[in-house]
Amino acid sequence: MLKKAGFCAFSVLLSVSPAAAFELNDGGIDFKERLAVMAVPAPQAPVRAGKASLKEWTIMVFINGKNNLEPYALKDMNEMEMVGSSDKLNIVTETGRMDGYDTSDGDWKGTRRYLIGKDNDTNKVNSALLADLGKVDMGDYKSVAAFGRWAKENYPAKKYMLIVWNHGSGWEKGRRAGIIKGISYDDETNNHITTPQLGLALKEMGGVDVYASDACLMQMPEVAYELKDHAAYIVGSEETEPGDGYTYNTFLAPVAARPEMEPAELAKVAVDAYSDHYREQGTGSTQSFIKTAALPGLAAQADAWVDAVMAAGLKAEVAAARSAAMSYAIAENKDLYHFVNLVSEKTRDAAVKAASAALMTYISKDLVMHNRTNDEPGGGDWDDYDDWARAAGRPGAKWGEKDYSQSYGIAVYLPGSPVRAAYLELAWAGASRWDEFIGWYTAQ
Repeated sequence: MLKKAGFCAFSVLLSVSPAAAFELNDGGIDFKERLAVMAVPAPQAPVRAGKASLKEWTIMVFINGKNNLEPYALKDMNEMEMVGSSDKLNIVTETGRMDGYDTSDGDWKGTRRYLIGKDNDTNKVNSALLADLGKVDMGDYKSVAAFGRWAKENYPAKKYMLIVWNHGSGWEKGRRAGIIKGISYDDETNNHITTPQLGLALKEMGGVDVYASDACLMQMPEVAYELKDHAAYIVGSEETEPGDGYTYNTFLAPVAARPEMEPAELAKVAVDAYSDHYREQGTGSTQSFIKTAALPGLAAQADAWVDAVMAAGLKAEVAAARSAAMSYAIAENKDLYHFVNLVSEKTRDAAVKAASAALMTYISKDLVMHNRTNDEPGGGDWDDYDDWARAAGRPGAKWGEKDYSQSYGIAVYLPGSPVRAAYLELAWAGASRWDEFIGWYTAQ
């Protein structure tokens, strides 16, 4: 099955050439001028009123379909229309398309903004077209920031959620086939949003209550620490997502039915809708949401654990645990809880065991608010694989089978070689000693 990480993990080139499709003013787009040229009427800004009369939620979905995921962009918009906006809920999107991938729904190209309305036609997007922006670099973080500012200005609410929809690669510093880190890969400009830039996008749009990556491999402290001051909760996946990503009708329906729900409840609804869908499909998946206020505490607990492990000199135990820990499509991404637990199991050092227990408790009780997994059943017959499975003591194991029971909601970077300078620029590296830990266990 196509995974959202497939493109960014194996096809993105290191050299990027950002292309601005039109002039920016103070980091934003002059939409009035742009709309006048294209004769598309600008949306009427709602009359400003007191907070009590605002809608409960505005959910903003930045849909970068300018790559091989384009067919899913239209599918997801049609899922949104199965619910639609209401007197308590705004659903707005910025959706981009380009030549070469999909010709459905009139084969329109460029980038458009929509207010999603309720519609029973699942083959065509019939929502109100608010603006046709022409070509927009959806791999530029300023495009996300501009969309967020525009949505807040024109569709204000008591609470806000931003979803960035596209390929994702979390934090990745491998050089295989030019792999680079980030989210929102635009094939037209060969640009993407880096990990720190994602934090800048949320900062420049004034933050949100809930941020979600409808993209692969993004639930990591390396990513979350960039966002912690600009979102109360973060929804994401440790593993790749199936190409279909979120099932928006099952996510949005509970929100529309009870729009007064608080941010933590909405984040839980997003996790459950995703996991329930892939459980019914029999497809492996991971999804969780974390509380960003707990991230500084995670750094402190991780530092205490790192200090204890290094003081005990447990390099061999760390190497064995790193090899055995739950890993994902990017092999250097390991589940943090599982890794720490494996190190603890391999030593009798009291300080390490105490620090491990404290860190694991913090992850499960304070940081990760809700976590769901579905195992990948695998399938197919392959004699060579069957021979391997028997030799490995797993007779009957299927090709592609994967057990996600050791995924506890947050992955972390654990490479086999020292980090490069770019890793040190991350907020997580500045706040914790994780980079020093990597340097210690990879040193010869």
